[in-house]
Amino acid sequence: MSIVVGSESLYCDLQLSGDWAPRTLTPNGELVDAARRALPEAAARPIGTSARVGGTSGCDVEAMEGFAVLRAAQLAGVPAVEVRAIANEIEEPDRAAWRLDEAFDTIAKATPRLVAEIAACVS
Repeated sequence: MSIVVGSESLYCDLQLSGDWAPRTLTPNGELVDAARRALPEAAARPIGTSARVGGTSGCDVEAMEGFAVLRAAQLAGVPAVEVRAIANEIEEPDRAAWRLDEAFDTIAKATPRLVAEIAACVS
């Protein structure tokens, strides 16, 4: 099971001009560095956000909510980073093939290391 630290977040479904909303967000660099120290096995990759399975194009990692969370944090002035455990291949429509239990286990095991490193970073 692989784990990913988001190096940037891409809003792949945005149909409006960039004047209305950004298409790309960059997470807090200190938090990205802390996440990479805590999770050296994690790859740093852009994460595409889409409301549909396979809705991202050109991204190795797909999510449904990551961009919205980073954008809300940005608007609130709160530093944020996205960390994901990969449960399925992009465009895999058969949800029975998704390894959700394994992904939950992976992220649960990674969370204490991640929280400790981020707490040390912001202290």
